[in-house]
Amino acid sequence: MRGAVETYWATAEARDWDAFGATLAEDVVYDLPQTRERISGRDRYVRFNREYPGDWHVRVERIVADAEGRQAAARTGVTVTAEREGDPPQELDAIQFFTFDANGLITAVTDFWPESYEPPAGREHLVERY
Repeated sequence: MRGAVETYWATAEARDWDAFGATLAEDVVYDLPQTRERISGRDRYVRFNREYPGDWHVRVERIVADAEGRQAAARTGVTVTAEREGDPPQELDAIQFFTFDANGLITAVTDFWPESYEPPAGREHLVERY
């Protein structure tokens, strides 16, 4: 599962959305507890990432996977380019928890960011709030 998480992040960083989608089960569920958002389904989750505003880059700091091959966790660092010219980029740390099916596809991702925040406008068509 370590390799699956590495591929997930490498394809996201490369903006290769077809390859990114290939890491996901059709019924994947993506949870963002800080914004109380949930995205259900591969197509919606890929679209969420494809449409994400701004420029960002991810560095995988650590991946830990269980021996049974059903769960993994990753610690990542993300650099987000400032929206206003002249502002420094933002450096954020995050932790993701992954669950896999028997075929090694990701069925669930829970993505924890350092602080709660209001989600950016424009993604209401892809998420449900809880």
